[in-house]
Amino acid sequence: MSPILGEIIGTMILIIFGGGVVANVSLKKSKAEGGGWIVVALGWGLAVSMAVYAVGKFSGAHLNPAVTLGMAAIGEFSWSQVPGYIAAQMLGGFLGGIIVYFQFLPHWEQTEDPAVKLGVFSTDPAIPHTLSNLLSEFIGTAVLLVGLLSIGANKFTEGLNPLIVGFLIVAIGLSLGGPTGYAINPARDLGPRLAHFFLPISGKGGSNWKYAWIPVVGPILGGVFGALFYQAVFEGRVTAFFWSWTVLSALIFAAAHLAGKSGTQGLRHGERIKN
Repeated sequence: MSPILGEIIGTMILIIFGGGVVANVSLKKSKAEGGGWIVVALGWGLAVSMAVYAVGKFSGAHLNPAVTLGMAAIGEFSWSQVPGYIAAQMLGGFLGGIIVYFQFLPHWEQTEDPAVKLGVFSTDPAIPHTLSNLLSEFIGTAVLLVGLLSIGANKFTEGLNPLIVGFLIVAIGLSLGGPTGYAINPARDLGPRLAHFFLPISGKGGSNWKYAWIPVVGPILGGVFGALFYQAVFEGRVTAFFWSWTVLSALIFAAAHLAGKSGTQGLRHGERIKN
């Protein structure tokens, strides 16, 4: 199996299990309906473990553009391979979303809330707030990269590494996932969101493209920063890239804050006019 095919299949497996657990606990008349957040977090953790077990020996099982970019930023992955890996991850996420749709085919019509249906495929914030939502995805993905690199620096019994990585995902979900649903992976969010957009889901509503940039930009910023932070703090190698990325991230956060503040003021102004 080629590395590109490995990333396609691995990311597809990730979404089959991850999107599947969300569908299982969310869609009406599923026997697992109401399973709750702990079930979702465990499902996503096991999804990552199974995907890594499946394709790790073929591609390294990045399964996430933020991981691919983070590894490239610290010299652990070739920049020339980055575009192919990211394209494969996006395609895998899209295909995984389609498979989840068919797995729960009769349940879409039984579920009335369009937001619940979209939530099977992609994330949304508990409280819409541009800066804090972006920060949440940044922090969660930075922790992911620091965790992955820390796991890689330790020796485990052969075959346990994917399971430990799965535990890391569970920990992020249980501790940090509430504000945005912890996409921490552009392919996990954008690929299935595109599937939601194209699939003939009964009563599905919109795909919330207004929010869709946050689970893409936040994880990319956080993933690269997390990898550079690990390199700087844990390995003592502070690079110019670390400082430039830190400044770039700060500028994007400032712009997000201003954009969110402007949007809120515009909404309030519109409400005054309406009233």
